[in-house]
Amino acid sequence: MEKEINAGYVITDRLAVGNAEFVIGHSEKAPAQFVTWKCRKGEKEYFWGHYLGDRLAAVEDLCKRTLEEIEYLRSFQPKRDTGEKPEQQTKRRREPER
Repeated sequence: MEKEINAGYVITDRLAVGNAEFVIGHSEKAPAQFVTWKCRKGEKEYFWGHYLGDRLAAVEDLCKRTLEEIEYLRSFQPKRDTGEKPEQQTKRRREPER
């Protein structure tokens, strides 16, 4: 498999969500050795780079960005009716403050 390179960074990891992909790039020569980018699924045009100093931070950022995209996509889904009735809240008697 041929290495994919963008802006001098070798793409090492990739996660796809919906029509978006998030990638990690690594460059030993760059001041920030790791970067995460977003791109459209199947395209090679990367944008919104987050530049990081270590791999663990890059993996964390990749996961965070992916989860944010999942939340964004879920916000467009209609709420499913589970058929359960919502719990009725019982009125609680408030104790006076002392």
